Amino acid sequence: MPRKTISEFRAKAIINEALGKPYTGWEIDADLPLAVQLKEVKPAAERFVVKVDQSVKGRFKKGLVKLDVTAAKLEAVIKEIGKKGYRWLLVEPMHTHTQEDERYLSVTRGREGLTLFYSAKGGVDVESNKDAMHEVQLGDKPDWARLHEGTGISEECLKALIKTFNDNHFVFMEINPYVVLPGGVQVLDSAVEVDDAASSFVDAWHERDIRTPHAERSQEEQVVDQLAKKSQASFSLDMLNPNGSIFLLLSGGGASVTIADEFYSQGHGKDIANYGEYSGNPNAEETYIYTSAVLDALVRSKAKKKVLFIGGAVANFTDILSTFKGLIRAFDEMGPQLAKQKLKVYVRRGGPREEEGLKVMRQALERHGIFGAVHDASTPIATAITEALEGLK
Repeated sequence: MPRKTISEFRAKAIINEALGKPYTGWEIDADLPLAVQLKEVKPAAERFVVKVDQSVKGRFKKGLVKLDVTAAKLEAVIKEIGKKGYRWLLVEPMHTHTQEDERYLSVTRGREGLTLFYSAKGGVDVESNKDAMHEVQLGDKPDWARLHEGTGISEECLKALIKTFNDNHFVFMEINPYVVLPGGVQVLDSAVEVDDAASSFVDAWHERDIRTPHAERSQEEQVVDQLAKKSQASFSLDMLNPNGSIFLLLSGGGASVTIADEFYSQGHGKDIANYGEYSGNPNAEETYIYTSAVLDALVRSKAKKKVLFIGGAVANFTDILSTFKGLIRAFDEMGPQLAKQKLKVYVRRGGPREEEGLKVMRQALERHGIFGAVHDASTPIATAITEALEGLK
């Protein structure tokens, strides 16, 4: 979806630059020869931290963080983690500190603007100390002095962090934990989510920095990856929650970002099963393959009720009827299975031959008992999404 997690390696590099501090860390690709990658790492410190760097939550509890690793054992530890199916790791020098010094800070972008959270009791138990958490709407004139007092971070560095947050199209930034030292802030762990639509016009992070928690690509994702390599059109698919209740078939042109964001803004981010898009005027065969992959994932989801939202803006040259024929072919093949899923399908689309395309789509959905609603571009995207969410109730 448009909110995607970048690697901790890249997040820390960006955050430390904003704090005016050099960052020492190494991004390791477990699929490549380790001896070459570790050549400059081993002499840098006596002890290291090794972490999986793929947007995995609860890494400590899952054994995906190794502390106090000697240089001699680095390669063996990385291979051990790599055998679990993870490709990307982060290696850093080990920094000792006391747990009592651990602090928490995060910034979230929402409809009301930026919200900053901070706590003097950070670390893995931050959620157990909810009374210590402070929430501040930044607004136009933040009280920087008060925030400095609460966070221990200088006013100058706080301003730099917020500027970096905005300049690099962050939607979420968490620094947990960090410790305040005489020489400044030491960032121990961080997580950053970005608006991936900005990948083409920011310099600090790129598409290759985006990480997924999956140790391996699912079968459906691999099918779409192969389709994208062979086609002149554009295809992408990422499974976010295999047991989600909201499945998306989105077209390009920016509408895919808007649609996914709207579902998220209406409080259903965790229910979104997949994100991706088809664009560039794909033919009916290609959209059939793409739709079949999404429907295969939909059928396997354990959600009790499901909706499929087929959305897009007003296409300039994509033939709506042609692409819909591919979608309908997939529906026809899987009609009985989809009906058993208590599925409802909602459509909002416009472009060349939209009237014919929407007509045959409506007929197909009614034929299989999965009709929710079909709208042309005269219906606002937000309205169509609200209607789809009603279908989950």
